[in-house]
Amino acid sequence: MTTIRGDIESAKNSNQDDRWYPESEMLAKRLEWFQDLKFGVIFHYGLYAQAGIVESWQLSEKDEWARENKAYREDINTLRLDYWQLIKTFAPIELDTDQWAETCKKAGFKYCLFTTKHHDGFNLFNTMESEFKIGGKLSPFKRDILKEVFASFQQAGIATGAYYSKADWYSPFYWLDDETIKGRHASYDPLEQPEIWSRYVDFVHRQIHEITGNYGKVDLLWLDAGWCGQGKEDLQMDRLAEIARRNQPELIIVDRMMGGRHENYVTPERKIPSLEEIPTKVWESNIPIGNDWGYVPHDTFKSSQELVDTLIDVVSKGGNLILGVGPTPEGTFTKEETQRLLEVGDWLEQYGEGIYETRARPEAWAENWHLTYSKDQKTHYAFRSITANMQPRIFLKEIHADEKSVITDLATNQSLTIHGTGENAYIASSEVHQPELGAVGIRISTH
Repeated sequence: MTTIRGDIESAKNSNQDDRWYPESEMLAKRLEWFQDLKFGVIFHYGLYAQAGIVESWQLSEKDEWARENKAYREDINTLRLDYWQLIKTFAPIELDTDQWAETCKKAGFKYCLFTTKHHDGFNLFNTMESEFKIGGKLSPFKRDILKEVFASFQQAGIATGAYYSKADWYSPFYWLDDETIKGRHASYDPLEQPEIWSRYVDFVHRQIHEITGNYGKVDLLWLDAGWCGQGKEDLQMDRLAEIARRNQPELIIVDRMMGGRHENYVTPERKIPSLEEIPTKVWESNIPIGNDWGYVPHDTFKSSQELVDTLIDVVSKGGNLILGVGPTPEGTFTKEETQRLLEVGDWLEQYGEGIYETRARPEAWAENWHLTYSKDQKTHYAFRSITANMQPRIFLKEIHADEKSVITDLATNQSLTIHGTGENAYIASSEVHQPELGAVGIRISTH
């Protein structure tokens, strides 16, 4: 998970911004709410699912890494033309967002993020700013996917967030219709052609107004393309945030990798921070279940065991975790992803008390334990992966307990007997329920 890929932008500044802003008091409360959720899902969906490629990155000629293993077309001009034409055939006729929400609820997800638009500029919502959209004149699929996703997930009690790429490679105000070699950035210098850039800024602002104004409650606005928004590509982020919060006053905005006022929490990608790397801001690790964020045929998927271990590691360090799911061109989850989601959910059904609404005191715990803490600090929880070597005795000092503690098994809610005294006090591993997948979990309460 530590390999740096071409689609991972470097963070500009992950330090806490302690300056006061008009939204600071609201955000303090909302970020506490966000940290209670712990576990979310992000959907990357669009034309790239039908193409079966790494999201829309192959369109960028300068991002050669995206075409190294499997170029959609050998010639970049043909690649782009054929990719743009996918709008005429992309029709996920098996799409059932109620089923998506049901599966995600069983998986234990408390919030979801959905791609309204990736860098390719294909809109999964009924924008009035572009015809390059689902349900538009060029699209055979006359449904608003964002509307359906948000309605289903909100009905299921799962918080909703919108992923939005600030870059738009289809827009003639971002990539000019000329022969210049195109990369992820605007294909011209906005400082030299400010009138064109001004039209692009207006376009982005109007789309943000649509997303935050036409789809009910939006909890999170997750802004991707961490090279766009500041400097030469100034999107007037203060104004953008004002527009978004006019419709959604409690909105959490994540201007990914950009630092400062509008990156309300930080998002390490494909990575779990080490103890030394834990951000000072509220944070969320982003990790796809497969190798890629969107659907790619014959992808390699992480095991359910790895996903549970990852969740425990992240939460015990104070973070949230979102898992990436890439729906198929038909609009369904792959059987591999579905299986893993349900298995993770089964584990959380028994052990979720020690995950949700907890806080962390990260340290290098002994014997492969990971600890989480209730917000009132009267209870803490100890988890150890079933892949770790379990000794016959679990000494109380390993799990920060003492002889006065009330120790129970999270899965069975049965009290665990304390044997011995002092430094040698322990509970017997044989009395702790051993799940077939995931980790053992113990509740330690103090009086």
